Amino acid sequence: MAAYVIGHITVKDSDKWAEYRSKVPETLAPWGAELVLRGKRTKVLSGQHEHTDTVVIRFPDSETVAKWYNSSAYQALIPLRTQAAEIDLISYESA
Repeated sequence: MAAYVIGHITVKDSDKWAEYRSKVPETLAPWGAELVLRGKRTKVLSGQHEHTDTVVIRFPDSETVAKWYNSSAYQALIPLRTQAAEIDLISYESA
């Protein structure tokens, strides 16, 4: 069953964010993950949403999400990510 990682993002440092974004795809490839959406918020239709950007990544399953997130390749990017942006990263399984 496919799983998705959704990131809600507010960029703090554009240069560091660009560097982080350029390095993430190489961490996804070994896990068969696919970048589905990378976009900027245009309008909040209901409720509240403070973040300006969103990313959606599809994985083969939830187990693969955990392996990717805990991989040394991705863990090495977390300090850069923390400097670059505030991110809420959530994993979902498709129903």
